[in-house]
Amino acid sequence: MGNEIDTSAEHAEAAAMPRAHEVHSDPDQPCIETAAKSLSQKPMDGKSVAQWAYERLILYIQNFEKTLDEEHEVAMGFAGGDAGVIRIEGMGYFDPDIITFYGQDQMGMRTQLVQHVSQLNVMLRALPKKAPAEAPTRIGFRLAQDLEQG
Repeated sequence: MGNEIDTSAEHAEAAAMPRAHEVHSDPDQPCIETAAKSLSQKPMDGKSVAQWAYERLILYIQNFEKTLDEEHEVAMGFAGGDAGVIRIEGMGYFDPDIITFYGQDQMGMRTQLVQHVSQLNVMLRALPKKAPAEAPTRIGFRLAQDLEQG
């Protein structure tokens, strides 16, 4: 504790680590900062902007799902177009700069959105789950599990 001095290598390493910060009116609201620490455990070298966007979106989805009850699932709304809202069933990236989302629109039609990372602008939404008797689908867990294995 106290005034520790970082070496220039430690300073450069810390500056290269992903950082996130949030403040919420509800102190019990899950913050992305905790989830972002898992990214700092992985090497950053060689990741494309698409992979970085993909990995951070997974963290946001998982964090959002923590706030949902058993009656809701995560969906995404897309700005700047006519895509509307997609119930998220899958997500991926194609290096160096493409992110893709798979799912169903509000009418139940199969949907895939392919988007350049420079156009990425999503809104996470809670939608009532499709079948009331089934457990809600949590895509964030599956996406994170895939990252761990890859």
